[in-house]
Amino acid sequence: MNFEPVLDHLAMLGETGRSTVDFLRSHKTRLSLRRQGRATGARWTLGGSIYLNPRHFSPATPFDHPGLLSLIVHETVHLRQGVGTALSIYGELEAWQVGLAFYCAISGKAPGRLAAEILALAHGWNRDVLRQARMLMRAYAGKKYRADLLPLYPMPLEIRYWLTRRAPS
Repeated sequence: MNFEPVLDHLAMLGETGRSTVDFLRSHKTRLSLRRQGRATGARWTLGGSIYLNPRHFSPATPFDHPGLLSLIVHETVHLRQGVGTALSIYGELEAWQVGLAFYCAISGKAPGRLAAEILALAHGWNRDVLRQARMLMRAYAGKKYRADLLPLYPMPLEIRYWLTRRAPS
Protein backbone atom coordinates (compact mmCIF):
# COMPACT_ATOMS: atom_id res chain seq x y z
CA MET A 1 0.00 0.00 0.00
CA ASN A 2 1.37 3.41 -0.95
CA PHE A 3 0.99 5.65 2.10
CA GLU A 4 2.20 8.88 0.46
CA PRO A 5 -1.35 9.99 -0.54
CA VAL A 6 -2.48 9.17 3.01
CA LEU A 7 0.31 11.29 4.53
CA ASP A 8 -0.29 14.13 2.04
CA HIS A 9 -3.95 14.21 3.04
CA LEU A 10 -3.16 13.89 6.75
CA ALA A 11 -0.79 16.88 6.52
CA MET A 12 -3.73 19.04 5.38
CA LEU A 13 -5.83 18.22 8.45
CA GLY A 14 -4.81 20.88 10.94
CA GLU A 15 -1.96 21.02 13.40
CA THR A 16 -2.37 17.43 14.60
CA GLY A 17 -2.19 16.08 11.05
CA ARG A 18 0.73 18.34 10.11
CA SER A 19 2.79 17.53 13.19
CA THR A 20 2.09 13.81 12.77
CA VAL A 21 3.32 13.82 9.18
CA ASP A 22 6.33 15.99 10.05
CA PHE A 23 7.33 13.48 12.74
CA LEU A 24 6.80 10.45 10.51
CA ARG A 25 8.75 11.92 7.61
CA SER A 26 11.60 13.33 9.70
CA HIS A 27 12.02 9.95 11.45
CA LYS A 28 11.62 8.04 8.17
CA THR A 29 8.88 5.96 9.80
CA ARG A 30 7.86 2.93 7.80
CA LEU A 31 4.11 2.49 7.38
CA SER A 32 2.82 -0.82 6.10
CA LEU A 33 0.17 -3.49 6.47
CA ARG A 34 1.06 -6.38 8.75
CA ARG A 35 -1.10 -9.12 10.21
CA GLN A 36 -1.88 -8.77 13.91
CA GLY A 37 -4.55 -9.68 16.44
CA ARG A 38 -8.18 -8.79 15.93
CA ALA A 39 -8.17 -6.42 18.91
CA THR A 40 -5.90 -3.84 17.28
CA GLY A 41 -6.25 -1.67 14.23
CA ALA A 42 -2.59 -0.74 14.21
CA ARG A 43 0.60 -1.03 16.24
CA TRP A 44 3.96 0.64 16.58
CA THR A 45 7.25 -1.23 16.83
CA LEU A 46 10.48 -0.77 18.76
CA GLY A 47 12.15 -0.15 15.40
CA GLY A 48 9.93 2.88 14.83
CA SER A 49 7.51 1.45 12.27
CA ILE A 50 3.73 1.57 12.21
CA TYR A 51 1.85 -1.49 11.03
CA LEU A 52 -1.83 -1.28 10.14
CA ASN A 53 -3.98 -4.35 10.49
CA PRO A 54 -4.98 -5.76 7.07
CA ARG A 55 -8.15 -7.13 8.70
CA HIS A 56 -9.30 -3.50 8.88
CA PHE A 57 -7.41 -1.77 6.05
CA SER A 58 -6.26 -2.71 2.55
CA PRO A 59 -4.74 -1.00 -0.48
CA ALA A 60 -8.35 -0.23 -1.47
CA THR A 61 -8.97 1.78 1.73
CA PRO A 62 -9.59 5.43 0.79
CA PHE A 63 -6.66 7.70 1.69
CA ASP A 64 -9.03 9.98 3.63
CA HIS A 65 -10.54 7.19 5.78
CA PRO A 66 -10.96 8.76 9.26
CA GLY A 67 -10.26 5.48 11.08
CA LEU A 68 -7.02 4.97 9.16
CA LEU A 69 -5.87 8.54 9.74
CA SER A 70 -6.73 8.58 13.44
CA LEU A 71 -4.88 5.29 14.02
CA ILE A 72 -1.78 6.71 12.36
CA VAL A 73 -2.08 9.73 14.67
CA HIS A 74 -2.56 7.43 17.70
CA GLU A 75 0.48 5.26 16.90
CA THR A 76 2.60 8.34 16.18
CA VAL A 77 1.81 9.63 19.67
CA HIS A 78 3.34 6.39 20.97
CA LEU A 79 6.46 6.76 18.83
CA ARG A 80 6.89 10.31 20.17
CA GLN A 81 6.40 9.15 23.76
CA GLY A 82 9.13 6.55 23.65
CA VAL A 83 8.90 2.96 24.82
CA GLY A 84 8.61 3.59 28.57
CA THR A 85 5.64 5.93 28.34
CA ALA A 86 4.01 4.15 25.40
CA LEU A 87 3.90 0.90 27.37
CA SER A 88 1.80 2.35 30.18
CA ILE A 89 -1.82 3.30 30.71
CA TYR A 90 -0.65 6.90 31.12
CA GLY A 91 0.76 6.73 27.56
CA GLU A 92 -2.22 4.83 26.19
CA LEU A 93 -4.65 7.38 27.59
CA GLU A 94 -2.82 10.22 25.87
CA ALA A 95 -2.73 8.34 22.56
CA TRP A 96 -6.39 7.34 22.79
CA GLN A 97 -7.46 10.90 23.60
CA VAL A 98 -5.45 12.46 20.77
CA GLY A 99 -6.60 9.79 18.29
CA LEU A 100 -10.27 9.91 19.30
CA ALA A 101 -10.39 13.72 19.30
CA PHE A 102 -8.77 13.74 15.86
CA TYR A 103 -11.24 11.15 14.55
CA CYS A 104 -14.21 13.19 15.78
CA ALA A 105 -12.77 16.40 14.32
CA ILE A 106 -12.15 15.01 10.83
CA SER A 107 -15.22 12.77 10.60
CA GLY A 108 -17.65 15.31 12.01
CA LYS A 109 -19.11 12.56 14.17
CA ALA A 110 -19.82 12.93 17.85
CA PRO A 111 -18.03 10.36 19.99
CA GLY A 112 -20.00 7.37 21.22
CA ARG A 113 -20.57 6.90 24.94
CA LEU A 114 -17.32 5.05 25.69
CA ALA A 115 -15.22 7.35 23.50
CA ALA A 116 -16.80 10.39 25.17
CA GLU A 117 -15.96 8.97 28.60
CA ILE A 118 -12.34 8.38 27.55
CA LEU A 119 -12.10 11.91 26.13
CA ALA A 120 -13.52 13.37 29.36
CA LEU A 121 -10.87 11.81 31.60
CA ALA A 122 -8.22 14.15 32.99
CA HIS A 123 -4.87 13.00 31.63
CA GLY A 124 -2.47 12.95 34.53
CA TRP A 125 -1.05 10.88 37.36
CA ASN A 126 -4.25 10.04 39.26
CA ARG A 127 -4.24 6.25 39.60
CA ASP A 128 -8.03 6.03 39.91
CA VAL A 129 -8.42 7.90 36.63
CA LEU A 130 -5.83 5.66 34.95
CA ARG A 131 -7.66 2.54 36.23
CA GLN A 132 -10.90 3.96 34.83
CA ALA A 133 -9.14 4.64 31.51
CA ARG A 134 -7.92 1.04 31.35
CA MET A 135 -11.43 -0.27 32.01
CA LEU A 136 -12.97 2.01 29.37
CA MET A 137 -10.32 1.14 26.77
CA ARG A 138 -10.96 -2.57 27.27
CA ALA A 139 -14.72 -2.04 27.10
CA TYR A 140 -14.24 -0.09 23.86
CA ALA A 141 -11.71 -2.43 22.21
CA GLY A 142 -12.76 -5.74 23.72
CA LYS A 143 -11.28 -8.24 26.16
CA LYS A 144 -8.48 -9.18 23.75
CA TYR A 145 -7.11 -5.65 24.07
CA ARG A 146 -4.61 -6.41 26.82
CA ALA A 147 -4.26 -3.02 28.48
CA ASP A 148 -4.65 -4.91 31.75
CA LEU A 149 -1.03 -6.05 31.32
CA LEU A 150 0.35 -2.51 31.27
CA PRO A 151 1.46 -0.60 34.36
CA LEU A 152 -0.49 2.56 35.13
CA TYR A 153 2.65 4.74 35.01
CA PRO A 154 5.73 4.42 32.82
CA MET A 155 7.75 1.61 34.46
CA PRO A 156 10.41 3.72 36.29
CA LEU A 157 7.64 5.87 37.78
CA GLU A 158 5.56 2.80 38.59
CA ILE A 159 8.49 1.29 40.51
CA ARG A 160 9.05 4.57 42.35
CA TYR A 161 5.34 4.70 43.22
CA TRP A 162 5.44 1.18 44.70
CA LEU A 163 8.52 2.08 46.76
CA THR A 164 7.33 5.48 48.00
CA ARG A 165 3.53 5.40 47.49
CA ARG A 166 3.80 8.89 45.99
CA ALA A 167 2.45 9.75 42.56
CA PRO A 168 4.64 11.71 40.15
CA SER A 169 4.06 15.45 40.16
